[in-house]
Amino acid sequence: MENKPVILVIDDEVQIRRLLQLTLDSNGYRALFSETGEDGIRRAGMDRPELIILDLGLPDRDGLSVLKEIRKWSNVPVLILSVRNLEEDIISCLNAGADDYLVKPFRSGELLARLRTALRHRPAVHQESSVVSGDLSIDLGARIVKRSGEQVKLTPTEFNLLSLFVRNLGRVLTHQYILEQVWGPAFSEQSEYTRVFVAQLRRKLEEDPSHPTLFLTESGIGYRFVLAEKV
Repeated sequence: MENKPVILVIDDEVQIRRLLQLTLDSNGYRALFSETGEDGIRRAGMDRPELIILDLGLPDRDGLSVLKEIRKWSNVPVLILSVRNLEEDIISCLNAGADDYLVKPFRSGELLARLRTALRHRPAVHQESSVVSGDLSIDLGARIVKRSGEQVKLTPTEFNLLSLFVRNLGRVLTHQYILEQVWGPAFSEQSEYTRVFVAQLRRKLEEDPSHPTLFLTESGIGYRFVLAEKV
């Protein structure tokens, strides 16, 4: 039997489900479907999918409440797929534990790319304390960061920020979440802190800081840390 990654889609739109069925099936995934939030929560626990695609406008309850319920007992990657495109909706979902957010209508290629990113980084989100990407190596336990074999000196704040990114590989982290985790709740509105310190990490760790490939900006939302694709 083929060991296809299982994707649970929680969405009540017939056309979206048909499109996702075709897209996922033809790209090596096994799709499961729920039309309501309650059934989605039940199936998430019963079927243990590798990833969940979640709509916010469900007939029985808001998708955000479904996300919060799942996050009480599972770290499964969750990709929000919704017509809601307001910044506050996106930030609310990401702060509640969503890994990514895609607005309908969407392009299948972009959906698959985000899905692959979430699946590729899934074990690292809560298991790994060291990563290697190109000539960059990070060992959180030993507090050692190297580029091309040479140790990179980081300030305590830079290291704490890098550690947060490494422990959340592939996830979009909002400015508010980063600030609260690194600087504390009192700094949750000081978004310039994240911009300054991410810029410092880019200068020290990116091959070309002006064209970052590790610390990616999510415009108006925050940042995502990803590893270089293996060739």
